[in-house]
Amino acid sequence: MRVWTIFWALLMAHAASAAADTSASSVISAKLEACTLCHGAAGVSQLPETPSLAGQPEGFLQWQLVYFRSGTRKSAVMQPMAAGLTDDDIRGLAGHFAAQAPPKPGANGAADPAMYSVGQRLAQQNRCASCHKDDYAGAQATARTANQREDYLLKALRDFKSGARTGGGVAAMGDAVYRLGDDELRALAHFLGHFQ
Repeated sequence: MRVWTIFWALLMAHAASAAADTSASSVISAKLEACTLCHGAAGVSQLPETPSLAGQPEGFLQWQLVYFRSGTRKSAVMQPMAAGLTDDDIRGLAGHFAAQAPPKPGANGAADPAMYSVGQRLAQQNRCASCHKDDYAGAQATARTANQREDYLLKALRDFKSGARTGGGVAAMGDAVYRLGDDELRALAHFLGHFQ
């Protein structure tokens, strides 16, 4: 009789755990639907100045959602979207988008060879790869910039330069771009957006 009681208790505990997982998964699914309206069904954005999230490092995505939720990072769209997210929501959403295939080379059309070359030189001079890695795939709390939307990259670079956006921790984006003129920011965004 005692074995049956233990077995039944374990069976009920497993059923409750499965129900909780299903419930949590449906909550994340509902929140994913809201995300994909702007960031794309597979996390690859088709909207101007809206970043692709697919293939971004999970830590980077988590931190950005935390920054939006706290108001540290300003956005009229993202702050209200993130305000109600729990820590578990943030982990679930970040894990989902990090696991998606990132935009492929050529996703932003054909590169202009001269502009690409100028952007590549600027990336080398400013040691962009020291944080974003040699393949610009990012790592931990550092963004993937390879093949991100070019218009979004330009917006982000301008925001870092103006101080409208700051990095977290020891991020040095403001320092990295403050000396660059707008044409140089355009070239850098072009290089990263068309990285091969």
